[in-house]
Amino acid sequence: MTKRVRRTAALLVVAVAAGMLAASGCSGPVAPSGSQTGTTLKVGMELAYPPFETKDGTGNPTGVSVDFIKDFGAAYGYDVAIENTAWDGLIPSLQTGKIDLVISSMTITADRAKQVDFSDPYAVAQLALLVNKKSGVTSIDGLNAAGKTVAVKTGSTGDVYASKNLTNAQIVRLSDESACVTEVVQGKSDAFIYDQLTIYRNQKSNPDTTNAVFIPFQDPEHWGVAVKQGNSKLLSQLNEFIAKSKTNGEFDKLTNRYLAEEKATFDTLGFKWFFDFS
Repeated sequence: MTKRVRRTAALLVVAVAAGMLAASGCSGPVAPSGSQTGTTLKVGMELAYPPFETKDGTGNPTGVSVDFIKDFGAAYGYDVAIENTAWDGLIPSLQTGKIDLVISSMTITADRAKQVDFSDPYAVAQLALLVNKKSGVTSIDGLNAAGKTVAVKTGSTGDVYASKNLTNAQIVRLSDESACVTEVVQGKSDAFIYDQLTIYRNQKSNPDTTNAVFIPFQDPEHWGVAVKQGNSKLLSQLNEFIAKSKTNGEFDKLTNRYLAEEKATFDTLGFKWFFDFS
């Protein structure tokens, strides 16, 4: 091969390569620095809390948290794999490396922060009461009395609150939200303590037997994404994405998709919305 032919061939290779790069640059947005294209991100959540973490009619994960973490994965080049995990197994699974992060409407608490690293808050919530209509309970103070029974989901912040503040009542700890609601509907428990949205949705589903008490009785809770302690790279990416989501319409999109009716009701009642950090 002559020098001229070799030079022409080399220039052709360079031109083709440049064209391929240009074409790939037009295929979509460039991921942020530190993206992990081709890396699977194992995400733990308990798919039992609609509309944040649940399953669709075919059994696939769906909800606010599912879409949010999938959008995060798309932004940073991760392939997201949802691992449906029982609530009390989420943090142990994170600590042992079975999953990479937890996003499951988990409140940031001092005790949990000793076991995992939390992202910046991505949602704000407050506790409320679902009460049986025959209980006579109209405030949290009415529960702290002998003869009163309070249902709580084991390990939830409602459980923590009841343990510290409702020492005169009998506390019934159950493994899931639906069991707690059933306790109240059937009159076996006077009240169920959980976040406002859950109480609102369940009271609406059981209007003949329950009332809702929304009067705030503690400071707002903040939900965060949990990662294994020391995973500073993933934590930094999550915090960057959360900060952008507060200004670029991400949370508005999720609200309109899953929570439009609830948002309108919360506005009417004057409740602070989950994604309102003002």
